[in-house]
Parts: sequence; C-alpha cells; structure tokens
Amino acid sequence: MSSRAKRTAESVRLEEAKAGKKWRRWGTYLSERQWGTVREDYSANGDAWLYLSHEDACARAYRWGEDGLLGMTDNRGLLNFSIALWNGEDPILKERLFGLTGPEGNHGEDVKELYWYLDATPTHSYAKALYKYPHGRFPYEELRESARRAGKDAAEPEIWGTGIFDDNKYFDVLVEYAKQDISDILICVTVTNRGPRKTVHVLPTLWFRNTWTWEAIVKPEGAVWAEWARDGHAVIAADHPHLGPMWLYAEGAPELLFTENETNSERLFKIKNASPYVKDAFHAYLIDGKTEAVNPARRGTKATAYEKVELGAGESHTFKLRLTSARIEHPFVSFDAILKTRIEEADAFYASVMPRELGEDERRVYRQAMAGLLWSKQFYFFDVDRWLRGDPASPPPPASRKRGRDHEWKHLYNSEILSVPDKWEYPWYAAWDLAFHCIPLAIVDSEFAKLQLSLLTREWYMHPNGQLPAYEWAFGDVNPPVHAWAALRVYQIERRQTGQADRAFLESVFHKLMLNFTWWVNRKDASGNNVFEGGFLGLDNIGVFDRSNALPEGGALEQADATSWMGMYCLNLLTTALELARENPSYQDVANKFFEHFLHIARAMNNASIESSLWDEEDGFFYDVLHLPSGAIVPMKLRSMVGLIPLFAVEIIDKATLDRFPAFVKRMNWFITNRPELGAHAVHMQERGDHHILSLLTRERLERILTRMLDEKEFLSPYGIRALSRVHKDQPYEVSLGGTTHRVEYEPAESLSGMFGGNSNWRGPVWFPVNFLIIEALQKYHHFYGDDLKVECPTGSGNLMNLWDVASEISRRLVNLFLRGEDGKRPAHGSIGIGQDDPEFRDYISFFEYFNGDTGAGLGAGHQTGWTALVAKLLQQSPLWNASNPRARREDI
Repeated sequence: MSSRAKRTAESVRLEEAKAGKKWRRWGTYLSERQWGTVREDYSANGDAWLYLSHEDACARAYRWGEDGLLGMTDNRGLLNFSIALWNGEDPILKERLFGLTGPEGNHGEDVKELYWYLDATPTHSYAKALYKYPHGRFPYEELRESARRAGKDAAEPEIWGTGIFDDNKYFDVLVEYAKQDISDILICVTVTNRGPRKTVHVLPTLWFRNTWTWEAIVKPEGAVWAEWARDGHAVIAADHPHLGPMWLYAEGAPELLFTENETNSERLFKIKNASPYVKDAFHAYLIDGKTEAVNPARRGTKATAYEKVELGAGESHTFKLRLTSARIEHPFVSFDAILKTRIEEADAFYASVMPRELGEDERRVYRQAMAGLLWSKQFYFFDVDRWLRGDPASPPPPASRKRGRDHEWKHLYNSEILSVPDKWEYPWYAAWDLAFHCIPLAIVDSEFAKLQLSLLTREWYMHPNGQLPAYEWAFGDVNPPVHAWAALRVYQIERRQTGQADRAFLESVFHKLMLNFTWWVNRKDASGNNVFEGGFLGLDNIGVFDRSNALPEGGALEQADATSWMGMYCLNLLTTALELARENPSYQDVANKFFEHFLHIARAMNNASIESSLWDEEDGFFYDVLHLPSGAIVPMKLRSMVGLIPLFAVEIIDKATLDRFPAFVKRMNWFITNRPELGAHAVHMQERGDHHILSLLTRERLERILTRMLDEKEFLSPYGIRALSRVHKDQPYEVSLGGTTHRVEYEPAESLSGMFGGNSNWRGPVWFPVNFLIIEALQKYHHFYGDDLKVECPTGSGNLMNLWDVASEISRRLVNLFLRGEDGKRPAHGSIGIGQDDPEFRDYISFFEYFNGDTGAGLGAGHQTGWTALVAKLLQQSPLWNASNPRARREDI
C-alpha cells in the first residue's frame, strides 16, 4: 500500500496475510473453462479441443481441475462452488460458459457469452461479477454455423448478433462473495428479469474435484450430504481431510439434490457406470425428468440447493448462501450487514489507492480493470510427468505422447494459484503475460505479485537448462525475456508504496534469472555474435513467416527484436545488480558482467561495418536479417514492432549511484579503454549533467525511429502504437524464397492469415504490453535528454513535444479506448449498439486482448484483463502527465 494511503480494513487483511493468516485460502480461483485444455487432453494426436469438448464437459469428470460459472474454490481446488441455471428452453444446464473452439472460430477460439468482472479486493474479501442469461434457447449451433460460413475477412460472429438479447429478454445474474472470516464466505446471487415474465431455475452447486478415480480409490476423500434443516434455511455438509468440515447454508427451502462428480460413461462411451449417480445428474433430473438420476440417500461428492422462481418484468430474487467452517445457528441474521460492510471496505480500499484526481468514468475503468485482474487468479494443477505416464486406474497414454507435446518438461509440477490471461480463452499461465500482470497487481497486492514472479523461477517451473515455461500448449516456446524487468518494477513499486525494499525477493529472483540469461546466450545466439534468434517471441504473426519453425530454404534469421530484448534483459539485470550492491558490494562484479555483455549487443545492433547490420541507414529503422545457405543475406524490410523494440533497451544511472560503486566504475572504464572497438560504434555510457544513459540507440537513431513511430500514416493510431506500420496497407511487403512469395500487409483488426493459428494478430492492431514498454522507455529517455530533445507529435504536425509529453500522449490514447468519448461511446466497445447505448450494458467494460489499429474496437480474447489491466497503471500515474516537477514524475512512475 502507498505510504501516503489511508490504512483500510482490506490493507489490514493484506498485512495479516503477509504475516501468515490464510486470507487467500478461498477466492474466485475457479476456471471458466477446463475442457479443451492441454491438461485434459489424452488423445493420440494432441487435439485438445476435440478430445474433451464443451458438449462432453457436463458429463465427464476432469483430471486436473474444475470449471464453473463465476465460481470460487480453495487454494488447492478441492471444494468448488458455482452457479448453474436453466431457462426452460436450453437443451442443457448452463453450468459453464460456451465458446467456439480454435478450429470452429473463423478467427480462433472465442467465448460467446456476456459476463463482466465488476469488483474484487486482493484477499477476495469481496468480489462481484455479472452474467447475462438469455430467456430463449441459447444459440449454440447458430454461432457455430455463422463461424463456419464466415471467412477470415469477416468479423467473428458474436452473441448479440443473434438477436437473443432483443427486447430485453434476459436475466441479470449478479454474483457476490463476501468473507466474514478466512473460511466463512457469504454468497449472494441476485437474479433480475429484464424482460417479460419468465421462469428461471437456479442451482447453486457445491462439489469436490475428482481426486479419486485416477488412483482407483474406492471411496472419495471428500463427501457432501444433507444435514439438519431449520426454519428458514437448508444445510449441505461437506468434509475433506485437508479442508476439514464445511457447511453450505442456503436460505429458504431449496430442494437439495446429490450425485457424484464422476464420468457418465454410459452416455459418453456406452460403458456401464460404476455408480448410477454421475456428474450430469442434475441435468437429467431437471431437464430430462429423471428423478432416479439423483441419490435418494442425499449424499455424494456434488450437491445443489435448487430453486425455481418466476419473475415479472423488472423483478428480482436474491438467493443467500453461506459456506463456512463453523456451525451457525442463525447464518443469515447478519448477512446483509456483513455484505454491506465488505462493499464499503472495498470502496475505502480503492479510494486509498486510486488517484483522487480521477473522474467518475476513469474510476470505473480502473476498478473494473483491477477486478478482472483479480478474478483471473486461477487454481492451476498440472504434473507433466504424471500426465505423460498416465494414471494407475486409466488406460496408458498413446505411445506418441512420449515424444509429443511438452515431453521435455517432465520436471514441471504446478499446483498453485496463478494469474492467467483470461479464464476462458487462456485458462493457463503464460510467462510473459504474467510478467505484465504483476505491474498493476503490485499496486494493490505486491506480495502476490512477488510470489507470482518467484514461482516461475522455482525449480519445479524453470527447466533444468534455465528456460522459463511459456504456456501449456508449448512450454518450450520462447517468450520475450521480460521477467527481470517485471521483478525490478514490482520491487520499485512496492518500495515507493511502503518505503520498504524487499531485497530478499529481488536477490532470489536475480540468481535464478542469471541461469535463464545463460540459457538465452547458449541457445539463441547460434553464431556467437550477440545477434539473437528468439523465434516466436510472443509476436505471433508479425513476421513474414513463422519464426518458430524451419525457415524457407533453411538458413538462420537474425532477429532485431530478440537482440533488443536481450539488450533490455542485460540492462534490467545490470540495474538489479547495482541495487543489490547497495548492501552487498560483491554484486558490482556481476553488474560489470552485464554492462560488458550489453556493449557487445549494442555493437552488434548498431555497427554498420558488419555485413548483416540490423540497422538500415536508408530507412532509419531496424529489420530482421535472413541468412540463406547460399550465403545470400536478405534484410526483411518490414516495418513492424520488431523495429521499435530496440527502444526498450535503455537505462538511466545517476551520478550519485555510480559514486557508490567505485569498483564497478573502475572496471567499466578499464573495459571501455581496452576495448575501443566496442566504444567506436556502440552506444555505451553517455553523460549529461548528473545522469548517464545506456541505450541501444544514439540520439540521432532515436529521433529517426520516433519520426516513423509518431507518424499517423505509419504506427501512431488514435489509440496507441500499432504493431505494424499502416504504410503496408497500400504497400504490402513481399519476399520470394524457394519459389514462394511471402506477403504481409497491414491488417488493423482480425488476421486474414490462419498460418499461425489462434486468434492473435500482430499485423496492425494495438497491443497493451508493448505500448506500455514504449511509454516507460520514453519516460527514461526524457529523464536523460529533458527538454533538449523534442520531436513532432504527430509527425508532420509542427507540434513539438519532449519525450515525457509524447509518453503521456500515448498513455492518453490508450486510456481513451475505455472512456466514453464526446459521442458517449467507448471505442473499445466498437459498433455494438447494445454495449454502447443500453443503460444495462454501457457501464460494464470489457478488456480485450488487442484493439483495432484504426478504430480502437476490442478484438481477440474478450476478457483478457491480464496485460490489458495495465490501463490501471496508466491511470495511476495519469496525474503526473502534466506535472511540472520532473523529480516527482521520475519517482512516481
């Protein structure tokens, strides 16, 4: 928390959690999608989407996790709670969110439901989310058919286009969680009918994750059963060796139904069930009318407190439940008061961390961005070795698995709460996404942010060779090395907020990242010339061809972005080493190592005398360079984010800092003196006043790159920096290799190419993570150059700005994606009338994966509040955009 912030009830809980109190034991950690994941895929061909589909999910017990609708679970994912619904029209219970799979969607996988995460506190003392459930039959097949008919040149079919929400024919289902204590959670479900009179069936459901089937354990460890009933409420009891006894109190007189969380083998595989009570029993009971589907003994491993209500237009009904480890005689007497208190405490907490200068709409964006980020913490369980070998009570996996996906990651064992990009589209952690998540997380919960960064460097995550795991679809993919940057920034944010520096955290991560840095040097610098071949690097389809696979005609691709990322990595580790040297002078030697390595990389990036320079003097831009087996060298003159990433490798060191480290300065000066070839062309330690700069860019090259970046005909969009220059709209880039012409053109929205799979598109849209790094880099350059360096922004406008003001202008454009403009519309919501104008929709904000490079409309994953939550960090520092005190600005970014 900020040292200037008022102490609140939530900040006290955070302090208690840091001291060991288990406030984080329960939270909204339940995934929105477990089906279609790699963890659950036991196929021979690795087709995760097909092996366990949405249709099968209701009847098939999962192996590695659970999913549900706006649910919660404990920090081991053992006991789960979520809401199920039925409108009397759907063919299935609405137990989980529906979406198109990767092969089904014309732009990859995409959730097709309307829901928003509206509020959350870091300890999950309060959380709120909204789901809109249609009155009519859900358009499953209509959405699939629309996607089948649509080509890559068409937008994704969305649920509002089906007319299912016309005439307000839907229910608002508002779910709230409020903790009275660590294991005492109040649950409030308010269903409001927005249309004509309609009946709705509500099934608050409690169940244990299936941990027994795979081990051939006869009796599950956990169980649920109906206990006593009292006037005004019913009780479901639960017990588990790890959690102990728990009780779910349900107000009123709901019908308690019980079954087992076990696969319905008869339905799926035509094999006799071991028990007549299976996972989809509530569907069979309610929709098919099979009363025998539920256990008359009223016990099992899955239970629900079922109620049917009829609501007129505008009417609401509230379902009150309480999941607790305590026996409570009157569980709902103080329910409303506790809920009200937690809401007030959440308001007070955010009032203490949000800048007072923010307007009402900005506060709404800030708070919902944080809510989405905190709701996207998920229990993630995956033992890769066990997954590869199979389970004792299951058929052995196909032989192809031994050499298939992730077989080189047998050491990886994950069983923690992790920040995921999107709990439906990306319900697994991704290394470089997670690094960006930790920046806004650090504002509200620096302890959790530090834990996340530390986890990925632990021995059960990091590969023995030093590589960090990317994501479950391919743990061996190479993501940009931003972990050191994130760890340093989280350390700095926490120090500024609390006045305390957690050097133990920084030192621990630093040691592991030195191993990772060595992996990069050994594996991705094939020629030993400090020019790197990163491959994928998160920029899915920004290249002319897939950089992760074999290149056309063979050869090697020297990547400007990979080399620049490594320059940035060097400077992050150098800065970290100097910070650690404040208490341990021996780190000066380590700092020298990264200083020297940075000079080698800078020379390789900038030395125009070498045959394959990544810098193109004529264009004033950096490009990848392809080396063919014939000896031919082909500069890939595609103006993309690849050529802007060299901006990121910059660090400012104050003279006062250098004065503390004479050993570092002495060795640094010796190296420069005795290696003049590095100083001749490379940018090293330039001095200006009391500041020194380390950068890959000379001032002249910086200005030339910024001229292109700030040109509205190239990179500068009304809503940030595009990933590809707009010049390629009329001038597509083409290169012929091996008799094939490869072509890239500017695509502001969804990609027209299916070459790279998925729904990602780096060929024109605006992406938050790289925009955020551009902003931070410009702020550093301004710290060094001050008002002596001004550029036109936009290029050709005649409007000169210093680089701080340029960074602020880009920040404003990004923030404006989510704010209502003068026309009352939010650019990120695009042309969707229902989302822009309807008072029951317009204040619910969606945080997308990326944004149309021309219009700002949100695209890709519709709930990727992971790295897009960086908008909260931009809002956090927005009062500084026009600040007159440079020192204050520097200390607060």
